[in-house]
Parts: sequence; C-alpha cells; structure tokens
Amino acid sequence: MTDSTGRRPYIAANWKMNKTASEADEFLDAFLPTQSADGPEVALCPTFLALARVAERCAGTPVKAAAQNMYFEDSGAFTGEVSAPMLLDIGVDGVILGHSERRQNFGETDEALAQKVRRAIEAGLQPILCCGETEAERESDDTDAVLSHQVITDLAEVHTDDLDKVVIAYEPIWAIGTGKTASLEQAQEAIHFIRNLLRSRDPEGAQRVRILYGGSVKPGNAAELMAQPDIDGALVGGASLDPEDFGGIVSAASGA
Repeated sequence: MTDSTGRRPYIAANWKMNKTASEADEFLDAFLPTQSADGPEVALCPTFLALARVAERCAGTPVKAAAQNMYFEDSGAFTGEVSAPMLLDIGVDGVILGHSERRQNFGETDEALAQKVRRAIEAGLQPILCCGETEAERESDDTDAVLSHQVITDLAEVHTDDLDKVVIAYEPIWAIGTGKTASLEQAQEAIHFIRNLLRSRDPEGAQRVRILYGGSVKPGNAAELMAQPDIDGALVGGASLDPEDFGGIVSAASGA
C-alpha cells in the first residue's frame, strides 16, 4: 500500500533492551498471523540475542527484522560490535542508527553515524536514522538548528541518488518514554522541516524519503499523527512490546 504521496507507510518496533528470544517467540506467535502484505511496511527491532530468531521467523512473511545498531567496519578488533555482513548473514533487512539513547548514553557522534549510514546503504541494509531535540533545546528555539546539524552531518556520506534508501525517524527526546507526545502541529512542523532539508539536496528524492514520528506513539494517537501530510509512519518504543498494541498502530497506518 502507498498513500497519496506514493510513500508506503513504515512502522518499526524498537524493543530496546527488552524481550528474551523466547519472549520474542511469544510475541511473534500472536503478531505474525495478523499481518498482511497489503498493509504498511513493518519491521521488528529486537535485541541482538533475539535478532536471529526474529529474522528466521519473519522470513517469508510481510514483517521484516532490523537491528538496533551496527558498526561501520565489516570486521576487526571492535569488541562488542556487530557489522553489516553479520546482520545480512542472519537475514536482517535494516538497522536503527543514531537513536537518542545511543547518542546520550553511549556517546555516539554524528561523524560516526555518517559512516554507519553510508555502510548500511552499501551493504543493502535500510538505515532508520533517528534525529531529535531535547526539551531544553526546544525551549531555547534551537530545534531547527539541532535537526539541521544532525540530518546534514549524518547524511553527508550518502550519495544524492541514495537518499530515498534512508528512512528518517524524528524523535523529540522529551517525548521518548515520558508519556508526552509532540502536538500534531509540532510533529508535522519538525518533519516538514526535515523534508525541506532533504529538498535542498534533491527535490524529487526528498518526496520519496519516508519520515517517521517517534515519541510515546500509542494505538490511540497513531492515526492522527500519521494523517499529517509529511508523517509516513512511526518508530514505536513501549507500545511495540505488546502485540495487540503494536498491531493497533499498524492498523492505524493502514487507514492513514
């Protein structure tokens, strides 16, 4: 399915550090039978220990498996890291890059992300690039400056012809896991700003890039968020842990 813009809605479940492999199986038992190839594109992003199991079970279904992080080198002395070839080997389709928790808690830089995004595209993995401002940055009217720096720097090594291979997720940090959600106007305004940044590089390609909203998305607010003209789906945290709640968000995208 595609919307009036020609962009297929995309719904990704970021499980963060939740669910063992057996718990992932329980989720899949309930969730996979409800999914149709006619709906939005759906990706599940479990922990590395559950990722191979999720990828195996999602193979041949409309649901994809994506990782929560990766390194830009293919191999080497990088203890604790995982590379693009390793993800491809177990059937992974995409990878979240630059989530605010990675930036804030683990010191991930935009310069490193530029290399990661480039390598993901080279390998054939779909990057889900996250960006967003803190509450203090929004209150200081720095949202546009923060988004500009993140998006421009993180996509600096992506060839213009490859821009539409990137999915971007706008996540206002003040709305992640807090129960707060950006207003419809705030979400649409920020995502429209991001699309305009992309238009400065490639006016036509920018129209094909899917930009998601993330930040306390729930079944009750998903439809109105995704009805906004520039919002093409959602990166879902807490609500993605329950198959019924996540299924409700996917259903909302189907009707957006």
